[in-house]
Amino acid sequence: MNHLATADYVVFSIYLVVVVGYGYWVYQRKRTAVTNTNDFFLAEGSLTWWAIGASLIASNISAEHFIGMAGSGFAMGLAISSYEWIAAATLVVVAMFFIPIYLRNHIYTMPQFLAQRYSDTVSTILAVFWLVVYVLVNLTSILYLGAIAIESLAGISFTTCTIGLAIFAIFITLGGMKVIGYTDVIQVVVLIFGGLVVTYLALQLVAEQSGTAGVWNGLLTLREQADDHFHMYFSKGQPHYDALPGMSLVLGGMWLNNLYYWGCNQYIVQRTLGADLKTARSGILFAAFLKLMIPLIVVIPGIAAYVLYQSGPFRAAMTDASGVVKPDQAYPVLMNLLPVGMKGLAFAALTAAVVASLAGKCNSISTIFTLDIYKKYMNKTASEQKLVNVGRWAVIVSFAIAVAIAPMLRALDQVYQYIQEYTNFITPGVFAIFLLGFFWKRATNRAAMTVAILTIPLSILLKFWPFVTALFGTESDPIPFLHRTTWVFCIDVALMVVVSLTDPTQLAADKGVIVERQMFRVSRSFVAGSVAIFSLLAVLYAMFW
Repeated sequence: MNHLATADYVVFSIYLVVVVGYGYWVYQRKRTAVTNTNDFFLAEGSLTWWAIGASLIASNISAEHFIGMAGSGFAMGLAISSYEWIAAATLVVVAMFFIPIYLRNHIYTMPQFLAQRYSDTVSTILAVFWLVVYVLVNLTSILYLGAIAIESLAGISFTTCTIGLAIFAIFITLGGMKVIGYTDVIQVVVLIFGGLVVTYLALQLVAEQSGTAGVWNGLLTLREQADDHFHMYFSKGQPHYDALPGMSLVLGGMWLNNLYYWGCNQYIVQRTLGADLKTARSGILFAAFLKLMIPLIVVIPGIAAYVLYQSGPFRAAMTDASGVVKPDQAYPVLMNLLPVGMKGLAFAALTAAVVASLAGKCNSISTIFTLDIYKKYMNKTASEQKLVNVGRWAVIVSFAIAVAIAPMLRALDQVYQYIQEYTNFITPGVFAIFLLGFFWKRATNRAAMTVAILTIPLSILLKFWPFVTALFGTESDPIPFLHRTTWVFCIDVALMVVVSLTDPTQLAADKGVIVERQMFRVSRSFVAGSVAIFSLLAVLYAMFW
């Protein structure tokens, strides 16, 4: 069993004291006499562009990246980076076209937008979907992955890890979005610096195994010994085609997946809803630049672990008792090789990623439940303080559920793929409803209702398509989930168009949202930053395609 040394605990304790102390200082300095919902859930007007950008990344990057994506890097290689690199491009689109609509229409939650654009019924259906997915898939998987990593690194029991992470995240979350946003700045610095240390030492170890030295030689050795892990495209018939199918890595399903996640997801968009447009856009652009470097700190270590597994040193550590290779063990195994002190920094980086993501996710769960369920249906006359208290209790209950369910995920092989696949059961329908709600005034409530009800059945149908065709005596291959996302999205859009055009009812004038051409104007600095991001992406894909 692995344990942290005294120096590691000292490093980790410094991180813990700094985050908690800074969070408490922010809470005391920026709190108002009476905490209201805008202040607690949105930190309205309080977050700077760098705090917004850091919070977006801290909330997004978690154990699912450090453990899950590194595991996918071990198993599949650099192609898994498309989730990060296409996300950078997506953020530019979201900043330019989506955020202006939310801010101009004073949107605080995604269900609120749906209620304003369509109806309370559509809003409630999707609010319930989001709550179920956020708690049972996202919150639980983040907690699980963080716990197994800490268990492997520090020798602390899985149960103790889940409870400890939950308590730490609850402490941050109960301070509201201001505390989350500003502590996320520290979390991002720690997770990126700690992640880079792991990458540096992993590459050094690879170089030493090949008889050379230095990070550059380590990278050259990776390219030489794991050339099949440095391609961004899988053709049909290759082993990992179903997970990362061909052109879907840069078109179709990958874009739909990212546009929904970054543009229609309460968990992410909430960071920008309390800011003015210029600040929100600058923060999102900052997040896009940070997103470009994430594969360096999570995917490259996974590929390094693969090379070390192939050459022998990691062979025993990467397999379970029955001899089955466990890709999600790649990052924990690497962290256990770190020297004293550095292991404490890696421990802090991992904890920072997990806690920041847990806090952000649970704040969004609390926001949706409080404003879109409790206030709307349970207590319409609740005071501001009452709503804040309900939001805090929602945080505690959500974590209790996640702690109870997290151990059930131990049976999974690559948890990152589990997260992506099962959240995509609702992605195409929700994005179709939002997209047409933004830019097509004719889209009706009945059309949105139709898609909201049929999206999950359609996704399930295509998920089990080979079984369906077998009932009719025909064989067919499984449909990769990114292709499935594209197909379901196209069907949903077609359904919305047909139902809207044949719907005799018309939306009331006050049911629409304000969308004006001047809302989408951008500054020269935003254009320059966007061009830089797309240029870097072009270079990366040209190098590794």
